Amino acid sequence: MSLIPIRWVSQSTRLNDDESDIVRLALLDQRLLPGEIREVLLENAQGVADAITDMVVRGAPAIGIAAAYGVVLEAAVSLRETSDWQARLAAACDVLAASRPTAVNLFWALGRMRDVIKAHGSSAAVPYDALLREAKRIHEQDLEDNLRMAEFGAQVIAASLVDGVTQCEVMTHCNTGALATGGHGTALGVIRTAYAQGLITRVHVNETRPWWQGSRLTAWELVQEKIPARLAVEGAASLIMHQGAQSPDGVRWLIVGADRIAANGDTANKIGTFSLAVQARAHGVKVMVVAPLATFDATLASGDDIPIETRDASELRQAGNRKIAPDEIDVFNPVFDVTPHGYIDAIVTEHGVVESPDNDSIAALLGRAMRG
Repeated sequence: MSLIPIRWVSQSTRLNDDESDIVRLALLDQRLLPGEIREVLLENAQGVADAITDMVVRGAPAIGIAAAYGVVLEAAVSLRETSDWQARLAAACDVLAASRPTAVNLFWALGRMRDVIKAHGSSAAVPYDALLREAKRIHEQDLEDNLRMAEFGAQVIAASLVDGVTQCEVMTHCNTGALATGGHGTALGVIRTAYAQGLITRVHVNETRPWWQGSRLTAWELVQEKIPARLAVEGAASLIMHQGAQSPDGVRWLIVGADRIAANGDTANKIGTFSLAVQARAHGVKVMVVAPLATFDATLASGDDIPIETRDASELRQAGNRKIAPDEIDVFNPVFDVTPHGYIDAIVTEHGVVESPDNDSIAALLGRAMRG
């Protein structure tokens, strides 16, 4: 993909004979896609936090990466203003942490940045270079993890094809591609790799209301990649699965990402995922969740403990500038729902695959990962 959703910008300049770097974070404004391609340039942590809240950048891995760079931006401000850098960076981390409550990758990335800050706590100098190295490593690591997950996921799809069937169709929800990550994608990364290996013939894309990440972003990415795809309204999923059940190469997998996974394998993802998993079970379609290890939150026993973000009512009362519901109507606008682990056939991570996830299998995965 030629377009990069997150880009670190550094430009050397001379001010009063002193050489310094002007640093900014460039975010592709995903609210405008596919109609307009425009970057937003940010210079401090508050700007990054606002961009995360306002959905300029979205997708759990991408949110974590952007937040890490937001800490670096604030370190650059400290260099210029010679302020109490520890207090400034602590406040910056708090502001960034408050931007989206459900995506655990955000807190994982900020935890890594806080570790760097702590390691330099006795220094009077702002640890700008160390923070920038860590943010870039988080970014690079996400791409590496995506590529590993894509290979694991493609292997799972290949192993599921039996009785002479060599290809199938898949369905996906929300956007989990390069736009939502450091590159390649999680669930869409698996789809991209599996298609390249000749395992997938077509992708069914749900529109994903109310922000339309499926129709605006996933459909756009698939068109860019020239991967055969069909967009459908949310309510068509059962019909598509039912029709696919009549064909040996119909829809065989629902492949989605995750924003947080509890210790028992319950998974929070974009609103509508749970209902899709129920529909998949009714039609014999398998469910695959693709997420890096940073998405797991072993401190939460089950999905009942996952905080569910709700957003402004205007997102449902309006479509763009057009009012589609009366102002007086009460609105419930959750961003995520939780799919119980019993509806999930496989969770694919960069450290391998967990089939039929539960407490024991998730604990075993996390244990293997910690041992290296």
